[in-house]
Order: sequence, then structure tokens, then C-alpha cells
Amino acid sequence: MKSFRSVAAAVAATLVLTGTPVRAAPVPAASPEMVRAMRRDLGLTAEQAASRLVAEERARRAEPALRGLLGPRFGGAWLAADGSFVVATADAADAPAIAASGARPRVVARPLAALEATRDLLDRAAHRAGPGVHGWYVDEPANDVVVLAADQASGAAFVSGSKADPSVVRVRTSAARPVPYADIRGGDTFVVQGKGRCIVGFTVRRGTTGGFLTAGHCGQRGDVALTGYGGTPIGVFEASSYPGDDYAWVSLHPGWTPRGTVVGLGAERPVRGAAPAPVGSSVCQATPATGWHCGILQQRNVTVVYPGGTVTGLVRTSVCAEPGTSGAPFLSGDQAQGMTSGGSGNCSTGGTTYFQPVAEPLSAFGLTLVTS
Repeated sequence: MKSFRSVAAAVAATLVLTGTPVRAAPVPAASPEMVRAMRRDLGLTAEQAASRLVAEERARRAEPALRGLLGPRFGGAWLAADGSFVVATADAADAPAIAASGARPRVVARPLAALEATRDLLDRAAHRAGPGVHGWYVDEPANDVVVLAADQASGAAFVSGSKADPSVVRVRTSAARPVPYADIRGGDTFVVQGKGRCIVGFTVRRGTTGGFLTAGHCGQRGDVALTGYGGTPIGVFEASSYPGDDYAWVSLHPGWTPRGTVVGLGAERPVRGAAPAPVGSSVCQATPATGWHCGILQQRNVTVVYPGGTVTGLVRTSVCAEPGTSGAPFLSGDQAQGMTSGGSGNCSTGGTTYFQPVAEPLSAFGLTLVTS
């Protein structure tokens, strides 16, 4: 194991190279519309929203270095409610080095790799999940794996059948039954011929061909995307993956030009990359009809059991859910995070929304994100 001095020095050097301290590097300014949404949905002042964005940018830059240096001892990383960046380790000897990097150390019983291995066991047993089981995910701050179920008995039976260690898994009862936001006539983006309306996620290119990402349950290969019901064709679904995943890419017909921006109720935001935001970060969903809605990124690599099949690798958020938002983009600052997959609840009573991370379809289809 590396000494405290060598680990701390390596972390410090890496953070300097990646732009820390934050004041030495430009931090993307949020649009007034996004700040208003953060204030409304997260209960923040304008100053608190700005400070949070700075802290999240710093955490985004620091997390990869700390993950690499801790290696198999890495227990996860997240932003706490007070805005501090927490990094967990399974070895107490790492705590001084984590603290020296500016993060708050937490010693946990299980490394993240062990929790992910348990989640993988549940994924492989997804066919055993009955209608009472709604999904599962790794809860990094709690250092366990959570199964969402209508009742304890349904969740416990699924865990038992999966062969996962029950001491690592916590069954959380939840009445929320996630559904994909498919075939709901809402939003102001595009219509899948003969199916329903969805929203453009992020624009992409493959070679000289422009296109965009959206939710996989919106359409299948060969489906035509239109400007509206009975409208003009704008492109065709080149590939789609659902269930299992929930992403698709649509190639644009000649004459349509993809731009590296996201629009929510007329407010346009630039997209400058796709760096994943740490757990605990604020994320905002953009829709053309209702604008921006913000919340907290709660867990990554979540498995959700929809009525139409199981989807793995989703991200769970506290962003309120609304019908008609399939494919809608999630941003953290100016970084693309993913496309809306499904959820439960609504923006009157609150809810949970899941998004498909953007990196997977970019890699799977050989696409390049269009940026500002």
C-alpha cells in the first residue's frame, strides 16, 4: 500500500492538473432559468446555487483521481447535503490522504466493488423479480444495496432467489411503480410515426451524419421521426436498445443541422461535454413544455423493473416526473448526463425520475456528442 505522504502528494498533483482549486479554473455559469429552477426545486438562494455548482465542478474533477488512487479500497463518492464532497474507503489508513485532498473521508465496511458484485447478482436474477419488485441499486452513502419492492416479503423472496448475501441487501418498501414515459402526447419535440411523442436528448454525429439520442422505448430501428403528428419527417431510428438498456439514436435527414445546446421552455443552454456528475450533485431536466426541473443525483447503476422489461445501468434522481418527457436531457452544469427513461410521481406531489447515462449509447453506436 502506498504511504500517506505519497498518496496525498499524488492526489494533490492530480487535482492541480485538473483545475483545483476551483478559483483557478473557470466554472460554467448556470443560465438564469436553471438557477431559478434550482432555487425552486432545491430550496436554495441564488448564492447557494452558485456555490453548489462550484462544489460540484470541484468534485467532478477530483473523483476520478481519488478512485484511481484508492483502487479496490474505494467505497464510493458523493456530495453530502451540506455540499461537502465525501469519499469512502474500506481502509482507515486512507483517511488522512483523502482529507489532504480536500474531501471528507468515510471508512466503510464494504468497498464499492463488493456492492456492485451484489447488484450484478440481482441483475442476473432479474427474471425472478415478480410484479412486487420495482428495482434495485447500490446506495453508496449507506454502503449497501437497496431493493425497491411493494412489500418486504416480495423483496426478500427476490433477494433469496438471487443468491445475494442478505446482509448486504436492504429491502425498501415503495408504492411507486416506475413506468416508461412512452406514447404520451406531451412535449414539443418529435413524434414517432404511428407510436407517440418523445423528446430529443442530445445531438450527436457519426462521421458526417448528424442525429440525436433519445429513449430506447420511444422507437425501434426503421421508425420515422416527425416534427409532429402528420408533420415533416426529420430522421429515422438507426438503432435502439430496450429493455436491458433504454437508448436509441436517430439520424437526421439532409437539411437538419444538430446543435450542441439544450432548450427548456425557450431557454437555451450550451452543452460542453459529458463528464459524469458525482452522486449527490444537482441535475436538471429540460423539457420544451414545462422548462427546467432540478433535483439530486441519488444513485448510479440502478436496475428498474418496468412493465415492459428490466433496464439496468440507470441513474436515479429526485427530479420530479412528468408524463411526456421520454428522452428529455439531463444536465449538470453544462455537462450532458443522460436521457429520461421513466419514473413515478409528478411535479405536484414530487417523484423519482430515472435517466439513461449518455456515455453508453455514444460508445455502443460509435457516436460523438455535438457540443457548443
